[in-house]
Parts: sequence; C-alpha cells; structure tokens
Amino acid sequence: MAEAAAPVKGTRPEGAVTEADASKKVREMFTQIAPRYDLLNHLLSLQLDRLWRARAARRLQPILDRPDALVLDLCCGTGDLAFALARAGKARIIGADFAHPMLVRAREKSAALAPSPNQSAAPPMTFFEADALRLPFAGASFDLVSSAFGFRNLANYEAGLREIQRVLKPGGTIAILEFTEPPDGLLGDFYRWYFCKVLPRIGGLISGDRSAYTYLPKSVARFFRPPNLPHS
Repeated sequence: MAEAAAPVKGTRPEGAVTEADASKKVREMFTQIAPRYDLLNHLLSLQLDRLWRARAARRLQPILDRPDALVLDLCCGTGDLAFALARAGKARIIGADFAHPMLVRAREKSAALAPSPNQSAAPPMTFFEADALRLPFAGASFDLVSSAFGFRNLANYEAGLREIQRVLKPGGTIAILEFTEPPDGLLGDFYRWYFCKVLPRIGGLISGDRSAYTYLPKSVARFFRPPNLPHS
C-alpha cells in the first residue's frame, strides 16, 4: 500500500480544519488588531522587534545598495520591515499582505517616510493586497523576497515557499525573520511563561481580541523547531 501523505505543515488557528479556514481566521484576527498592531508589536517584544528588523536589513545590505534591485516584503503587515529595508539602501521595495487594514496603515506610514541621510529622496514604495500563496506577480521578478513574523501565519508553508521561489529571480535571496520555540532550559522556560501566560493577557487587553494573542504562542509551537529550520 502507498504511504499516507504527510500532514500539511501550516498554521491552524483554533477551529480551523482546512487551509481556507486557517487563512480566513488569520485574516480576521489581523483585521481586528490592526489599529493597535504597531503599539503591541513594540510593547510586547520589549522593543526588540525594531532591533531584529534593523539587523535583518544590515545582513541584506549588498542587495539593498543596488538601485536596480527589486524587493518583495511578503506578509508585510503595517510595513515595518519594508521601511527598515528602504532606509538601508536604494532598492525599490514592494509590500504585500492580505489584511486590508494593515495595508491602510502601511500606506499612511509610507507617505510620511523621510529619506535616509544618504538618499536624496525616499525610494518609491508600493503596497499590494495579495494572498502569499497566490501572488499577483510574474515569475522571476524579485532579487529579494523577505518576510518578518508573517511566514508562520501561512496555511501551507511548503506552498508559500514554492510561491516565493516562483517570483524570485534565479540566484535571488529569501530572507525570513521568524520565531521558533526555544528548547528546554532557562530561555525556553522564560519564553513559555511570557508567551503563554503574560503576552495573551496584555495583548488581549490592549487589542480587544484575546484570541489573536492566545493564537500567537500556539502558532509558534506549530512552526518548525530550531533543528528542523534551515537558516544561514
């Protein structure tokens, strides 16, 4: 008998059975928390989210310094990684997300974006409403595809990587900034206390949607463990 197919690896919010269910619930969550999303990101990460994005931009500097480079920031949310990449160089940055209120906020922030000291003008930025599993871009379009804290929310990780590969130029770069669950030990114990006990209470109180912040640690637990996560 043929071996049973391995279960699809992807996020599954509570009550979601199919990929379509998962996508719908994730979109509803991010739509609900969009007005306070930036505040909660900075507050609940103790401002470390800014540091992580800046470090990612520095790692990608050789691509970002090229005026001819085209960059797609996938699951861009309100655009914080896209802005960090834009400040770091001269490449053109495009953001894509499927939660409309997040993109509204990203466009507002983009309009107020000041050029960095080594730029005469801020690079043009465009934001598209799009599903990460069905992107509205031609194949081999981008020199870099990035994602910060969004890839974990895809309903099918393998399909997401295939779509990224499709739109990436040959020899292009994929940069995914994401959480994994720490192994047992002091760091893992602190993570499980903070993310499973403290974060859902604070996030739920401020956002008005506790389900979004009980979902967060569960989505991390479902994501790849560090030994299984390719990285460079």
